[in-house]
Amino acid sequence: MLAGLLAESHLTPFELLPSRVAAHARAAGLSDVRIYLGDLQRDVLRLLTGRGSDAGGGGTPYERELTVDGTVAGRAYQYGQILPAGGRDGAHHRWVPLLDGTERLGVLHLTAAVDDEHTVQDMLALAALVAMMVVGSRDTSDSYARLTRTSPMNVAAEMQWQLMPPRTYADGRVVIGAVMEPAYQVSGDAYDYATAEDLVHLSVFDAMGHDTAAGLTANLALGACRNHRRQGTGLADLGDAIERVLLEQFGPSRYVTGILADLDTSNGRLTWVSRGHHPPLVIRGGRWTTHLQCRPCHPMGTDLGLPTHVGQEQLEPGDRLVLYTDGITEARTPGGQEFGLERFTDFLVRHHADDLSVPETLRRLIRAVLEHHSGQLQDDATILLCEWLGPAPWSSRTAPLAGVPMPPRDRSG
Repeated sequence: MLAGLLAESHLTPFELLPSRVAAHARAAGLSDVRIYLGDLQRDVLRLLTGRGSDAGGGGTPYERELTVDGTVAGRAYQYGQILPAGGRDGAHHRWVPLLDGTERLGVLHLTAAVDDEHTVQDMLALAALVAMMVVGSRDTSDSYARLTRTSPMNVAAEMQWQLMPPRTYADGRVVIGAVMEPAYQVSGDAYDYATAEDLVHLSVFDAMGHDTAAGLTANLALGACRNHRRQGTGLADLGDAIERVLLEQFGPSRYVTGILADLDTSNGRLTWVSRGHHPPLVIRGGRWTTHLQCRPCHPMGTDLGLPTHVGQEQLEPGDRLVLYTDGITEARTPGGQEFGLERFTDFLVRHHADDLSVPETLRRLIRAVLEHHSGQLQDDATILLCEWLGPAPWSSRTAPLAGVPMPPRDRSG
């Protein structure tokens, strides 16, 4: 199954994934193959119909869209576990999470005649290869973009989503998750992260304005940050380097606030710089939070010439570092009530205590913010959350945190 599918994967366009996956799955006794992919906001799972059929070669009209909340397929997606998919025909139907590393892509429906450990491993292996094939073709596929979007997207958001890294990353030392709303109309927010040996860089940017020009400013700031960081510019000088690029392009007419941070994963030492932005938040032990203190410098692009101060903090294994923009805390109801910093931090603490993964915590948080604001935000809202697992290498204790799929297990006890 895997050898045949892998051989064809290099020349398989996105639209032919369902039929080719179904054809090779039969070699391992797996049938009724359906590929569901999550939409941009992770609210629904949409069926990849492929070309000329409703599913993987079966021709049976299946549900084209499943909600993440309130369905078994959605639970498999949320918790990264293989779950039964029902059925009364004596066969064994399963929902299997589709993960690229730790990025949640969707779920795979599979049916097998037998239910044993060997079959479970075959299902996991097939799901892993399908996820790699989806990722390998999505960046060049307009069909993928159309399938995973539920609304038209503005130009600024199109630029932002193409430039920023995936919304989920984990490597056994850290788990990183990010969300950005309004997903289809975002303008001036951006986030970034990258690794270099033991160092993890994290940054968020909030450009002035709510138009395409704000998106261009945020894109330029992010690109300048990467460019100078990769040339060896240290954290203390990085904000000034970004500011010079902004001034060369726009003069003092446009500016960006932001947090630039480095985490040494070998020892948990965090350093950060605030450029006129809200301070980072740390959640510890699922019980309390603290806002880190460091004198901010001026926003990048204002050319005020203020000195840069570098903050330092010692993290503990399990700490969650949160960077965010003001669209999160200042989201208001029609009556003018803010979502507020207290409600924001309380939500994060409660879901940290529930041992939810970083991506699932953020998915639920952004739903709560949107519900508070009746589905319409007046400003961009972005969160970048990084959990430091500790300096130890990958082990079984990190798997649930990262969202690695597990075989079905009894949760009653």
